[in-house]
Amino acid sequence: MPTRTASQGILSDENAGKREEIVGLLEKAYWMEIETVMSYVANSVNPDGVRAQEIIESLRGDIQEELGHAQQFAQRIKELYGVVPGSLDFTAEQSYLQPPEQQTDIVHVIKGVIEAETGGIEHYNHIIEVTDGVDWVTQDMVITILHDEERHRRLFEGYLREFDEEGT
Repeated sequence: MPTRTASQGILSDENAGKREEIVGLLEKAYWMEIETVMSYVANSVNPDGVRAQEIIESLRGDIQEELGHAQQFAQRIKELYGVVPGSLDFTAEQSYLQPPEQQTDIVHVIKGVIEAETGGIEHYNHIIEVTDGVDWVTQDMVITILHDEERHRRLFEGYLREFDEEGT
């Protein structure tokens, strides 16, 4: 008996091209999250100073959430008949989240986090648009992840405002 394929939706043969496009977008999202985890680990350890402690604690909490996002993207890639890429396919892009020269430069870290979250928000909005009407499961997952990223960005915008108001 031949294997039956889906007759409609993203898993159907007629949507193979769209599915490949979505897998490509999910791979980019996967790498963005993995890179953010690496950067957040560094930036949750390196900073010095009393003012750094709240940022350190916030980033430590975010590491697990961002790793969870990467795992969700990986699982969805697999579900869409893609292959989750290995480490040799990784190319770093987050120059703005590299540790600052002065480990007391907490504003640099805050601005880097805002930039990373903004990039994620923009990419996830794009995925939501691409999946509309064709891949409701991916769209639903990405909407939930988008909510997390918007919350992270808003939190770090608040940290930045506090530093700006104090003139540091």
